[in-house]
Amino acid sequence: MSIALIAVAIIVALGIAYINIRNGIVRKNNRCDNAWQTIDAQLQRRNDLIPNLVNTVKGYMTHERETLEAVTNARAAVASASTPEAAMAASGQLTQALGHLFAVAESYPELKANTNFAQLQADLTDTENKISYARMSFNDCVLEYNNAIQTFPGNIVAGSAFPKRQGFVVEDAAARQAPTVQF
Repeated sequence: MSIALIAVAIIVALGIAYINIRNGIVRKNNRCDNAWQTIDAQLQRRNDLIPNLVNTVKGYMTHERETLEAVTNARAAVASASTPEAAMAASGQLTQALGHLFAVAESYPELKANTNFAQLQADLTDTENKISYARMSFNDCVLEYNNAIQTFPGNIVAGSAFPKRQGFVVEDAAARQAPTVQF
């Protein structure tokens, strides 16, 4: 009788451990989804600011049609992205297009002096900072989740029901290089 009781106790303990590990993996997976939703909300905020920026810039930048079209096309790509991976790639292109737009705007002193443009630029900079922070948070969540499903005993519990997640990575090799500074 004592062996049967020990066997039942072991089975119950293993069952509880399994449930705890599985629930932990589910919580980590949900946390990744929540972190992605934070990024998505900031991307939407940025997308909402861009039409105002483009309209403000249009009157000043008559010769920069390609720059404005690049921003508009990149914004549309972010808005139409159907997966987090596609949104990540499109977001990177939009960040580059906005950087180019702000660089070109430096050539237009009257545009730089426009208070609406200055406020939109500040709002976009603030939003970019929030996106950057949200990406770091998302990557932390993905790391924690991936560790949970790839280490023992989580890998046994996760099996194929919980696939590995992809965090944000730098797509543009030029972004990894240090800028050249000349005095």
